[in-house]
Amino acid sequence: MNKTALITGITSQDGAYLAKFLLEKNYLVVGLTRSSQNQTFNGLIYLGIEKRVILEHGDLLDAMGLMKLFNNYEFDEVYNLAAQSSVALSFEQPFSTINFNSMSVLNLLELIRISNLEIKLLQPVSSEMYGGNYCLPINEDSPIKPRSPYAISKSLGYWSVINYREAYSVFASNAILFNHESVLRSNNFFVKKVITTAIQIVKGESECLKVGEIDIKRDFGYAPEYVKAMWLILQAEVPDDYIICSGASVSLRQIITYVFERLNIDMNKLIVDARYFRPIEFENIYGDNSKIKNKLNWEYDLDFYKVLDLLIDEELLLNGIR
Repeated sequence: MNKTALITGITSQDGAYLAKFLLEKNYLVVGLTRSSQNQTFNGLIYLGIEKRVILEHGDLLDAMGLMKLFNNYEFDEVYNLAAQSSVALSFEQPFSTINFNSMSVLNLLELIRISNLEIKLLQPVSSEMYGGNYCLPINEDSPIKPRSPYAISKSLGYWSVINYREAYSVFASNAILFNHESVLRSNNFFVKKVITTAIQIVKGESECLKVGEIDIKRDFGYAPEYVKAMWLILQAEVPDDYIICSGASVSLRQIITYVFERLNIDMNKLIVDARYFRPIEFENIYGDNSKIKNKLNWEYDLDFYKVLDLLIDEELLLNGIR
C-alpha cells in the first residue's frame, strides 16, 4: 500500500523538492498551505507537480483545524517544513518568529501523541542553533548556543521533539539542516540574492550588489539532495537526530567572487553596506555528516562550487541567457 505524507510549507524550496521526491516514490502527497491569497505556487509549477499534490489550507497554530485535517487523511509521515526561516527578519519580529516556529511543532507533536503514534514526524531544525560554537565541525553532540531569535525558535522545536520522543514514544526526528540552496530559494537568501543580482547587473537592470558582512564562512549544500536525507531519516527503524550538511565551509566573499568571475562582473560592483549587518554574527560553522552517511547511507559529495555552477546555469536559462 502506498504511503500518505503531509508536507507543511509545501510551497517552500524544500517543500517543493520533497513533494517531487515523494511523488516519484508513489506517495500520496498532501500539502498544507496558508490561504491561497498572497501564496506563491511557483516552485510546484516549476517542478511540474502542481496538479499531482493535494493542497489543503490551514494554520499550524490552529489545533482544531489540524485535528480535522488528520481525521480526513491517514498520514504515515509528516514533514513539518513550514517556518519563519529568515534570521534577519527574526531580529525584527522576534515574538512572531519564536511563537510560530515553536508552537507549530508542539501542536503537531501533541496531535500525533493523542491521535496516532504510528505517524512519523520529521522536524527540520537549523545549524543556527550552534551559532556560538567554536569547536568545529559541529556534530549531533555539540552544545547548542543560539544567537538569534530564529535560532532560539528552532532550538525550542528541537527540544520539543526530543521530549515527546522520550516521554511519549512519538516517532519524531530532528533533521539538523545546514544552509542548502537551489533555484527555488527565495530572493532574500544570500546565495540566491547574489546570483540573481549579478544577472541583473549583466542585463543592465541593476548597478551593484549590496551586502552585509561577507567575511564569514558557512556550510552550504544542494537542496534537492538534502530532501532525500529528510526522507531517509523517517525510514529508519528508530527515531533519532541527524546533521545534514556538506562538511565544509566557504566564505560569503568567495561565493560573490566566484559568481562575479563566472559572469565577468567587475568587483567594484560589490558594495558592503553596514545597514545589512545583523546585530550579532559568528565567524565560521561547518558540520560533520558522518552519522547520517554511516547509519542511513546518505550519499553527498558535492563541492559547493559545483553547486554554484548548477545554480548559475539554471538562473541564466530562466533569464534567457546562455
